[in-house]
Amino acid sequence: MDWDHSFDVVVVGSGAAGLTAALTARLRGLTAVVIEKTGKYGGSSALSGGAIWVPGNLYLDGLEDSREEAAAYLKATVGDRVSPQRLAAYLDKGPEMVRFLHERTRHVRFEHARGYSDYFPELAGGKAMGRSVEPPVFDLRRLGALRRIMRRSELPTYGMVMKAAEFHEVNMMTRTTRGKLMAARIGLRALGSLLTGARHAALGEALVGRLSLSLAEAGGKIWVNTPFEEFVVSGERVTGVRAGGRTIEARGGVVLAAGGFSHSQELREKYLPLPTDARWTSAAPAQTGDTIAASLALGAELDLMDRVWGMPAAVPPGEPPTFLVTDRGVPGMIIVDGRGERFVNEAAPYHLFVDTMYARDAVRSWMVIDQRTKNRHIMLGHFPGQPFRAAWLRSGFIKKAATVEELGARMGLDPLKLRATVDRFNGFARAGSDADFHRGDSAYDHYYGDPTLPNPNLLPIEKGPYYAIPLVPGDIGTKGGVLTDVDARVLRGDGSAITGLYAAGNVSAAVMGETYPGPGATLGPAMTSGYAAAQHIAASLS
Repeated sequence: MDWDHSFDVVVVGSGAAGLTAALTARLRGLTAVVIEKTGKYGGSSALSGGAIWVPGNLYLDGLEDSREEAAAYLKATVGDRVSPQRLAAYLDKGPEMVRFLHERTRHVRFEHARGYSDYFPELAGGKAMGRSVEPPVFDLRRLGALRRIMRRSELPTYGMVMKAAEFHEVNMMTRTTRGKLMAARIGLRALGSLLTGARHAALGEALVGRLSLSLAEAGGKIWVNTPFEEFVVSGERVTGVRAGGRTIEARGGVVLAAGGFSHSQELREKYLPLPTDARWTSAAPAQTGDTIAASLALGAELDLMDRVWGMPAAVPPGEPPTFLVTDRGVPGMIIVDGRGERFVNEAAPYHLFVDTMYARDAVRSWMVIDQRTKNRHIMLGHFPGQPFRAAWLRSGFIKKAATVEELGARMGLDPLKLRATVDRFNGFARAGSDADFHRGDSAYDHYYGDPTLPNPNLLPIEKGPYYAIPLVPGDIGTKGGVLTDVDARVLRGDGSAITGLYAAGNVSAAVMGETYPGPGATLGPAMTSGYAAAQHIAASLS
């Protein structure tokens, strides 16, 4: 083969999984390149919360935990849907990956998001204090020229950059002293940015920034506008790729990290529960399953193709989705189905919420709040008291009415049915206990609730005017793809590995199976698999 370029490792995709694979390869002395389909690197990781869920990692000092407890929790959540070998490998290699990047780079750092609970803390091995860590705020100026081609989240924070742990406090700025102090701190940070020219970033942007700066310092390359076209195969071995009109040799292996198929309407309708719509996804653009299809042609086994990392969303006409995490944890709010009835604990973990939308025939749902809730909390990216966008109200996307009955009519529901639902919920709120769906019973529910209330997640809806926001079962990515082994090698249906081909992140079948154990259970395994792939390639080449 007359190659245009030659590397030890070729990584297809530039999110946290791909960047970790390339960075690990460089730190092991291998040459590596990351190729990216679009003009911006960072993938869905740059749009994410940036946290990683890795039990036993070095940043969890002070958390009473053990490998046995973590294994029990994965058994209770993931169950038998994923092989015990893969789960055990994650518990071993996850902390190893975090320590490797901590010791071998100057920039990849994390902080414990204390109190950001595992999603099912009441199950065996679950931790209410949480096992998630998130990156510190990062100044994007440190990236130099890379900054211009890094994907940005475009979140409506109005210059108020904040970590997830900080947002947790800021969301209570009208309710607690801690919230007010944190809001002031964030404001001072924003002022400091204006005075110094700093370009602070948090969440997924901070993670991608830290990984890509470390990769640049290690001598790795990122090529944008280089879409994958096909594998180059010699015998039964993948030896490289054609991408962007060039042939690129991978002497050690190709690592797929190009995300799933969220933006392919055709594949969504083929594999996912119906109805489904590519307009509902918050995944990065251009994730259309190209590398999954190419792997399938090589004989790769697929799994979990009917699953997504679910995230309920509001999708204004002609606009990208606004996904709802914190909005569903605040009191003074309910979500109803097309019959005007509650059908779920509104504060439930987002993937479970989306699964329930399908299970209960509530794909089209409504969030109902009153003016008191609007004035107290951040809702759909609007600060407390900030009016909803006029265009959303004028178009009828958000319904507004003086009474609950009038609101029900504008939603196309039976007004008396909605009134009865609100009255029943208000009775639970006054009693401090949700007898129907147990909202507020879990430590996870409380994280975004109001700590000044007897039940942080319950408050009567009774202070008009009232608002209704339509919801759909959105996602932050698909979780099905090629099946891999403990070293992230892509497997055939007979269990044999396709030599020279590895996969990490949403292009592969998730090690978390059909569930979502905690905040960052997407990125943690993605980075761990990228790390495992690079380490296996390094060992094979040596």
